[in-house]
Amino acid sequence: MNRDELYVVAENWFKSQGWKSFPFQTQTWTAFLQGKNGLLNAPTGSGKTYALWFPVVLDYIKKNPDYKTTRGEAERSLAKHKSGLKAIWITPLRALSVEIKQAAERIITDLDLPLTVGIRSGDTSQSERTKQKNKMPDLLIITPESLQLLLASKQYEKTFANCGAIVVDEWHELMGTKRGVQMELALSRLKTIAPKMRIWGISATIGNLELAQEVLLGHDTEAYQNSVLIKAHINKKIKIESILPEKMETYPWRGHMGLHLIDEVAKIIRRSKTTLIFTNVRSACEIWFQAILERYPEFAGEMAMHHGSISRETRLWVEDAIRNEELKVVVCTSSLDLGVDFAPVETIIQVGGPKGVARFLQRAGRSGHQPGKESVIYFLATHAMELIEASALKKAVAKTVVEDRMPYLNSWDVLVQYLNTLAVSDGFFPDEIYEEVKTTFCYQNITKENWNWILNFITNGSQSLQAYDEFKKVEIEEDGRYKINSRFIAMHHRMQMGTIVGDAVLNVKFLSGGFIGTIEEWFASKLQRGDVFTFAGRRLELFQIKNMQVLVRKADPKKTARVVSWMGGRMTLSAQMSELLREELYAANTDNLTPELKALKPIFDRQRKESIVPNNDEFLIETFKTREGFHAIFYPFEGRYVHEAMASLISYRISLLSPITFSLAYNDYGFELLSDQEIDMQSVFDNNLFSTEYVHHDLQKSLNSTEMARRKFRDIAVIAGLVFTGMPGKPVKTKHLQSGSQLLFEVFRDYEPDNLLLQQAFIETFEHQLEEGRLIQAMERINNQNIVWKQCKKPTPFSFPIITDRLREKISSETLQERIKKMTASYIK
Repeated sequence: MNRDELYVVAENWFKSQGWKSFPFQTQTWTAFLQGKNGLLNAPTGSGKTYALWFPVVLDYIKKNPDYKTTRGEAERSLAKHKSGLKAIWITPLRALSVEIKQAAERIITDLDLPLTVGIRSGDTSQSERTKQKNKMPDLLIITPESLQLLLASKQYEKTFANCGAIVVDEWHELMGTKRGVQMELALSRLKTIAPKMRIWGISATIGNLELAQEVLLGHDTEAYQNSVLIKAHINKKIKIESILPEKMETYPWRGHMGLHLIDEVAKIIRRSKTTLIFTNVRSACEIWFQAILERYPEFAGEMAMHHGSISRETRLWVEDAIRNEELKVVVCTSSLDLGVDFAPVETIIQVGGPKGVARFLQRAGRSGHQPGKESVIYFLATHAMELIEASALKKAVAKTVVEDRMPYLNSWDVLVQYLNTLAVSDGFFPDEIYEEVKTTFCYQNITKENWNWILNFITNGSQSLQAYDEFKKVEIEEDGRYKINSRFIAMHHRMQMGTIVGDAVLNVKFLSGGFIGTIEEWFASKLQRGDVFTFAGRRLELFQIKNMQVLVRKADPKKTARVVSWMGGRMTLSAQMSELLREELYAANTDNLTPELKALKPIFDRQRKESIVPNNDEFLIETFKTREGFHAIFYPFEGRYVHEAMASLISYRISLLSPITFSLAYNDYGFELLSDQEIDMQSVFDNNLFSTEYVHHDLQKSLNSTEMARRKFRDIAVIAGLVFTGMPGKPVKTKHLQSGSQLLFEVFRDYEPDNLLLQQAFIETFEHQLEEGRLIQAMERINNQNIVWKQCKKPTPFSFPIITDRLREKISSETLQERIKKMTASYIK
């Protein structure tokens, strides 16, 4: 069949569905059939799945033109069909697998193709895995971790030898994470063993597309040279509305999770077929679910919750119920962020600032998840200042401003794990793998010295651990092959593969045996027998904790319950979002006001009464005294992580001028220095404390960078296999993991300071956690602004969220809300 005939097959199928193919879809088909690699950039819900399933199918038809036979010839046709892996579809979320499988099966069934489709993930049963081992499906949908497990199996090269395509879905989610590095390494191997394999990525929302394409296909490789970047150029209609209270004066300055607008939320739910309510953290998801149910019991039976700690069975039930239009509302977290196709969803409500444009667009795309349909998203600001974020997001969507994703460089822990994976399977020859690794973006600058250190590490346990046999995992065989021969080491490695490291979790089960979900060990350790907590929409009473299991029973509804919380770090504003937020703030001083800024007029008026709303050439510092002490508030509007670093840096530099002790607080808008003595602000200005000179040196002195690197090293040690996280159902306790990794950290620091994993811990601390690069840029910007110092009589509306963030660390949420209410009342008199 020639290309025109193949396109007729595709177009006829589209017509049978009542659709018409988009130009970006046909462009992708053409490039794929020409043997090219590429990256497809298309918005969520635009038909990007069919843009790449179809060319895989058309390529099969091209090679098997007599695929369609009469019924009598069916057996002969199947006999001609060569079974084996023909295409791999990588998905970062297991929840997406079913949708992607259904899309492929729809095409295959309608076109009478003899192709089979399978799924391979952590949820795949052992019997299904055994079946796949004996006979691989033609099309395989798989997670990055499960792909690594296939590379760890014997004779894996035969499995992939005839694979003609690999599609990496949601590449924007993988790039900039260690899972992305995992994919880079896997692709470098697959290019060698399946040279005809075409590599494609799909990215819905990303700023630096050209770089994303290079990271996916490899630095300066043949695959990259023979590639295309295809953009959909579809202006997805997104309607954004802010949920505003009738009286702005009653809007909380901080601390209420947006629950004061629950009645407005209920009106939106009633107007829509199905609504998804997104919260940023799981504990907020639990709180909102309970609050809606208590206030509007009529939603019972039509309402559900979805987050990553709820049991898989419950999550799958919720997803199916959304598709089948059985649910009116679902309260969820990022577990429903990515491409799951929920056609019935009409409306999205975002509770609190999403902290990034890309995340907001991704969530908006959950509604109207069909080509040509409008996405509707409501922004519910949890406090007054977040309305500025809402206004900024509207402009970002209008201008199509999206964040860049910065890829990792030199992730030695992932490389160690990858080499152990190859050693577990058939072994590897170092010279061959070195050349492959060098083609990846992450390791493009790896030197022979680095490589030899890594090889020594996996064979001898590095310079300082040579006396301990458990670190000598890989053996060098007579032919020079590096191989793991110990079944015990191989088993441990397979159990621990992956780059997602979290705190130890405990299974929550009813005494009768029903599995509910998982909670983190640190939260469970605070519970006493008889304590009541809400989890997965249920009120549960703790019976006992035994063998890393939390055994519970249904609780008395009259008993006070605490909400389960998780240690997941708070999200910070992205660089682009910070810039948009500042622009919007400066706009408050003009006549060009958005509805959100108009609604904030009472807040801005009060801010101007006590201080100022800064212009783009001004940097605001406020000082005032309360019974807690002397406060100095700085407003860079640069995001939580940058403010954490800047607060430590400035407080350290002030302490060099005269002895002084500070308490620090910070959020996305600014940071606070609190002391029992007045800060000499004039000396701060005179000594140029915002200078970018010696920033790295002063950061190391001001922060306990060694302690931060030690915590970061725990994750690195787990990924590199230095510490074992435990057997299934019997995880090692977090404190034991921490103490084990801390011991190794101390050994490396004292006896092997050039250890690459130790150095990586410090680099990741400064580059990823403290965002040192953004910090320097922010300080350069401040140096070019006029510093405006306002001596205020009491806290201002801008300072209020920062102060209450510090209080949050000290008192419970119930007491906090009461305290905030009293503080607000006293400050607005």
